[in-house]
Amino acid sequence: MAYWNTRGLRGSTLEELINYTNEIYRSKGLAIIQKIPTPIKPVKINQENRTITLAYFDQKSTVDYIGVVQGIPVCFDAKETTRKSLPIQNIHEHQICFMEDFQRQDGIAFLLVSFIEHNQYFMLPFNILKKYWYQAKNGGRKSIPYDVFPKELEIFSKQGAYIHYLEALNTYLNIKNNYKMNK
Repeated sequence: MAYWNTRGLRGSTLEELINYTNEIYRSKGLAIIQKIPTPIKPVKINQENRTITLAYFDQKSTVDYIGVVQGIPVCFDAKETTRKSLPIQNIHEHQICFMEDFQRQDGIAFLLVSFIEHNQYFMLPFNILKKYWYQAKNGGRKSIPYDVFPKELEIFSKQGAYIHYLEALNTYLNIKNNYKMNK
C-alpha cells in the first residue's frame, strides 16, 4: 500500500502552471481539461491546522489530466525531473494501461515533462513513452533520455499561458496526420 506524506506534493509547481493554463484554455473556448484528484484516505490529521500529515492512496489513479480539445479527447500526466532523463519508475503500469486503452478509443495520450535543469517543457507522445516503458520493464534502460524528447514538441509560454501545450499538441497531430497520408 502506497503512503502519502509531506513529500506528496512533488510536481505541484508544474501542476499549478498547467492548471492555470487550462483555465485560460477554458475561458477562451479552446479546451476543457480537468485535473483528476488522486484518491487518498487520511490516516493522521494535524488537529491544529487541520492538515493531513499521513495518508495512503485509496486506489490507483489513472492520469493527472483528462478532457477534450476542439473535439479531440486527451489525457496526460505531468512529470518533473531534475535529471538529464525522465526516470521510468515514476510511470506506473496502471497509467500505461489506461493510456493504451484511451488511445484505442481514438484519444490522444501523452506526458507533459519539465526538465528543471534545462528550464524546458516537452510534450512526450504516448508511442515514445510506451516504447521506453516496455523496454525498461524487459531489462532495458530505466529512463527516457532528454535527447529523445522531440524538439518540435517543446512547450513555451505564450498568450498568457505558462505551459502552452496546445501548440505542441497541434504540431504532433499534424505530424501524425502527415505520416498517415504518406503511408
